[in-house]
Amino acid sequence: MPWRGPDHAGEFPTLGWAVGEWIEEYCVIPDGDRVGSPYRLTDEMWTFLAHHYRLKPTADSGQRAPAFSYRRSQLVRPQKWGKGPFSAALICAEAVGPVLFDGWDAAGEPVGREWPTPLIQIAANSEDQTANVYAALQPMIELGPLADVITDTGDTRINLPNGGRIDPVTSRARTRLGQRVTFVVQDETGLWTVTSGMVAVAETQRRGLAGMGGRSVETTNAWDPSEDSVAQRTAESRVQDIYRDHRMADPRLQYKLKADRRKIHRTVYGDSAGRGGWVDLDAIEGEAAELIEKDIAQAERFFGNRITAGTGTWLERAVWETRAAPEELPDKPRVVLGFDGSDSDDWTGFRAETLDGYQFTPTYGPDNLPTVWDPAEWGGQVPRLEVNAALDDLMARYDVVRMYADPPYWETEVDTWADRYGEKKVVRWYTQRTAQMHSAAERLLTDVTKADSTFRHDGCPTATAHIGNARKAARPGGRYVLGKASLTQKIDLGMCSILAHEAAGDAIAAGQAKTKRRRARGF
Repeated sequence: MPWRGPDHAGEFPTLGWAVGEWIEEYCVIPDGDRVGSPYRLTDEMWTFLAHHYRLKPTADSGQRAPAFSYRRSQLVRPQKWGKGPFSAALICAEAVGPVLFDGWDAAGEPVGREWPTPLIQIAANSEDQTANVYAALQPMIELGPLADVITDTGDTRINLPNGGRIDPVTSRARTRLGQRVTFVVQDETGLWTVTSGMVAVAETQRRGLAGMGGRSVETTNAWDPSEDSVAQRTAESRVQDIYRDHRMADPRLQYKLKADRRKIHRTVYGDSAGRGGWVDLDAIEGEAAELIEKDIAQAERFFGNRITAGTGTWLERAVWETRAAPEELPDKPRVVLGFDGSDSDDWTGFRAETLDGYQFTPTYGPDNLPTVWDPAEWGGQVPRLEVNAALDDLMARYDVVRMYADPPYWETEVDTWADRYGEKKVVRWYTQRTAQMHSAAERLLTDVTKADSTFRHDGCPTATAHIGNARKAARPGGRYVLGKASLTQKIDLGMCSILAHEAAGDAIAAGQAKTKRRRARGF
């Protein structure tokens, strides 16, 4: 028989109640003082489950089209709300719980069944990030009733009954990303961007889900709207078969005011900070207040659950300009180079720095052209042959001891340069690696701003503009990378400056600033 129909206004058929009851029966708290105790869902979690597993009233268990109302879902909550353990509970249910529609019972209630061969992925932009969910998943299984059902819980993969599995994946796992899957948790999609390669990951996984009739859940903090992340694309999409759950406070409340901030936190943390909850709002206030001193926009996103652009400037343009001191260079000075390349949108260029701290945009060719290329001035494409010729000229004109080159879009050229000039001279330096990019940006920032620094530069207007455009884009662990507040802005020569300065610091540490002593020939 079909669905029995609503008993009250707004009721709809869903497997969410059955899935939630299954979670509370089989899943346990993975850590903390109550580790091993039954995992209990909050009202917010029950609401999410009800909508994620919402069914079409006319669904037929034998139909080929999906029975669910929503193809995928998005959950936006602040840090410490409990997205990791909740995601782990969802994965447990998708692994061995009643998550597939199997028709209606005699009373017109929906009936669920297990996947015959569940294929599940936990996706994030780094291995550390996948651990947020995986580290909760393992003990949730091992410390409770599921230990008798799921017996093989390895540190890198969980094998499920009937040949199923659970895999953590990142953008590097190319072979696994193309596989068909039944369920995917996409963690912290507010950090998934085109530059990081994670937009492609999301699209690839969704194609794999479509092939199996599977679905996904995105979990994330609020995002920076200047970064065009997967989370932003999901939230702004016009399609109707995505369930979006983003708890927000009254927009008239001002996050910079402590009293308003308390109200915002009380709203967005909801049940997790209520009676029996695990979030201490006093501790959240302390973390938020400290972060506000450096970047209020980041604090507002992380703890206030608000979509706020990263307005925090990385390096004030006026401060950078105080270091402008153009100078004449001797013939063939010893320098390092920083290279950042694009293809058809962003700019490509070189910055050079002497080993005593003078940075400049070098020139090349008989006409002394600047080594900066705007693709709009070259028919929409960066002139790769011109860039190659420029580097040849730079290598002849200067005593280049080291060059840091960001390979994306230029992998072939960088490989060729490394072969031509030497692997020790041309170093592949990936700006997408958060830890090293954060450290490099901090190094240049410190050496520009500290009073006793000897750093100076040529006053290149393009480099100055690009550095002024750079904004801090928050990453886990209190780190940041650099982004731009809008797609039309450019920061590429600023990246070249960071790479050149990092190369200079590393070259000095390696002893390359010392003048080579020539040995006299004897008899």
